[in-house]
Amino acid sequence: MPESDVLVIGSGLAGLTFSIKFAERFPDKNVTIITKADESESNTKYAQGGIAVVLDELSDSFQQHINDTIKAGSGLGDPNVIETVVKEGPDRLKEIISWGAQFDETPEGDFDLGLEGGHSANRIVHHKDITGFEMESTLLSKIKSLPNLTLLSHHFAIDLITEHQVTQRIRKYEEGKKLNCYGAYVLNQKTDSIETFKAKFTVMASGGIGQVYRTTTNPLIATGDGIAMAYRAKAKLRDMEFVQFHPTALYKQGENPSFLISEAVRGFGAQLKNRSGERFMFKYDERGELASRDIVAKAIDREMKRLGDECVFLDCTHLDNDKFKEHFPNILNKCIDIGIDPFKEYIPVAPAAHYVCGGINVDLKGRTNINNLYACGECSRTGLHGANRLASNSLLEAIVYAHRCFEDITEKVDSVKINEDLPAWNADLTVPPEELVLITCSMNELKTLMSDYVGIVRSEERLKRALRRLKVMYEETNALYKQLIISTQLCELRNMIDVCYTIVKSSEKRTINVGGYYNIDLEESLQD
Repeated sequence: MPESDVLVIGSGLAGLTFSIKFAERFPDKNVTIITKADESESNTKYAQGGIAVVLDELSDSFQQHINDTIKAGSGLGDPNVIETVVKEGPDRLKEIISWGAQFDETPEGDFDLGLEGGHSANRIVHHKDITGFEMESTLLSKIKSLPNLTLLSHHFAIDLITEHQVTQRIRKYEEGKKLNCYGAYVLNQKTDSIETFKAKFTVMASGGIGQVYRTTTNPLIATGDGIAMAYRAKAKLRDMEFVQFHPTALYKQGENPSFLISEAVRGFGAQLKNRSGERFMFKYDERGELASRDIVAKAIDREMKRLGDECVFLDCTHLDNDKFKEHFPNILNKCIDIGIDPFKEYIPVAPAAHYVCGGINVDLKGRTNINNLYACGECSRTGLHGANRLASNSLLEAIVYAHRCFEDITEKVDSVKINEDLPAWNADLTVPPEELVLITCSMNELKTLMSDYVGIVRSEERLKRALRRLKVMYEETNALYKQLIISTQLCELRNMIDVCYTIVKSSEKRTINVGGYYNIDLEESLQD
């Protein structure tokens, strides 16, 4: 059974940042990262915009960034968390730069700070339009120099190990004593064997949930695995109803994931228009295209439904061609590849599931309600985002909370022991699947259900229908899970159903429309 001082689940920005810090600080201890795909495949890799951080206090301030974050989140963010993340951001960015990450500069040698929706100042540090890729590549390169850090690709975490697996006295723990996390059961996809990974501490950094929707900017791996595992282990979740839809994903029917047209393009001056060429955003918000994401996404959704269209358009034809090429080479190449010249034609765009503002509830140190289980990155709910994430605050949150998890674990690492008495995975009486089509069909049905009933616009009836069908799908999938030999596809379906259930149940509890949550029945009841 593999043993580690720390087991990190996920190889995105949060997981890698934590792991590097821990491995450097404790050369005599070890950290293991597991990731279910290639080591570079994560939501971080696809982050285009950049990191929102206050660097120029002549034209910006911490308080302005704090106010923008609070406003974007409709006042539901935690003020203490917001202040902490904003003020610690510059130091965390400096660390990433010291590790080799490079960001765009002006001819004078200053950072070329970008502007995005919801921000009152230029504060987005970026590397062209592939900031996430630049950061992740830097971190993956750095871990190669750390002999006490092991990264295992194609290892799929199935379930966290707590007292649920270790003892039958579950009720005792549920009635007043906190559970403990001892590691995780992990499917080695190369050998099809299930291994017990023991650890003093487990850091969940597993990313987002976008693949539960039919259209998403998230990679295929974003199936909510970490959130689902934590949920089954009795970790507390919060704010799962706040799923952020990015307003401007490139519209190309059937493409999954959808290609993201960065917020920064609108910050650069691109305009949203309908098929008649009408610039419509100012009908919905005085900031026009620079309104926060929830407002822009809902406006586009309304415009599409009003006209019966499947997309709207992003007009870049009036922008400086040379500067556009310099700032957005990846976006330009993608458009050209599919036959669109953005300097002569409008880019078709539509909203796509992008980011979950809720997740595993953590405190300021990244701790969950389960002892020795931490969470950071998109799978966590820190309180930074409130009802809607401000653009480019996610990478900022990831590096700040990775550091905070590191600081807390540093204080405890010598006082916690590995539990040597963990049971091995029991695969008795399971058989190989004969019809994988059952899993594939259920997954497609789930995506359609969530997109139609639990998308940008919801209603009481849609939520009720979604919940009824989810219960049936849960029973069907649970029966397969007990019967069949474990596979990645089956585990992903199981996790996605759990995540969808939490989104629907959280939505049912929401009593007013706010931020990224919009229920037509609540709006009507408030108007009565």
